[in-house]
Amino acid sequence: MSGKPVLHYANIRGRMEPIRWLLAAAGVEFEERFLKTKDDFEKLKADGSLLFQQVPMVEIDGMKMVQTRAILNYIAGKYNLYGKDLKERALIDMYVEGMADLNELIMYHEFKIAKEKGHDLASILDKATNRYLPVFEKVLKNHGQDFLVGNKLSRADVSLMETILLVEELKPDALAKFPLLKSFKARMSNIPTIKKFLQPGSPKKPLVQEKDIPSVMAIFH
Repeated sequence: MSGKPVLHYANIRGRMEPIRWLLAAAGVEFEERFLKTKDDFEKLKADGSLLFQQVPMVEIDGMKMVQTRAILNYIAGKYNLYGKDLKERALIDMYVEGMADLNELIMYHEFKIAKEKGHDLASILDKATNRYLPVFEKVLKNHGQDFLVGNKLSRADVSLMETILLVEELKPDALAKFPLLKSFKARMSNIPTIKKFLQPGSPKKPLVQEKDIPSVMAIFH
């Protein structure tokens, strides 16, 4: 296909949200075709669009791409957000994979029932503030640049910005002990493409509301 990438997923964050973030940061406009029912999902499977019978799926450059990491790697490479050499790419991958571990915990937290969320939240915040955020505070300090790798925007920076905002939704003062991450967030918020994505009405998705969880679960089960 030609033209804008087309994103196929439910109208939630889930595994598509990092893809939305990266396309938006790259300044790429995209379309979304939301799965609203289980039948919508089954139709995608039946027509052979889903290599492993899973979404996210992104139509881009004549391909129907699946697997979140593969999609993100392709977008990062295509839009020069993947470092200048193998060493930078390795650092970017390492940082992104670390953040993906934390983001996965937060993603599943959205779908926990209310009585499970208290203990789950405490565990997530402990990991965020004692294992993950200190790493990136240290990286910024040691690197001494505005961005995590090299001295230009990469997918690692976009992922870190997304992660910071996810953690702050759970704990608004999460950056209190991380001054470099505070400054990083401010810089990233002023990059025009990201600033646009953070505005109301953008494709950025909100937290799933508890009342909507059954209908979302029905699509995928």
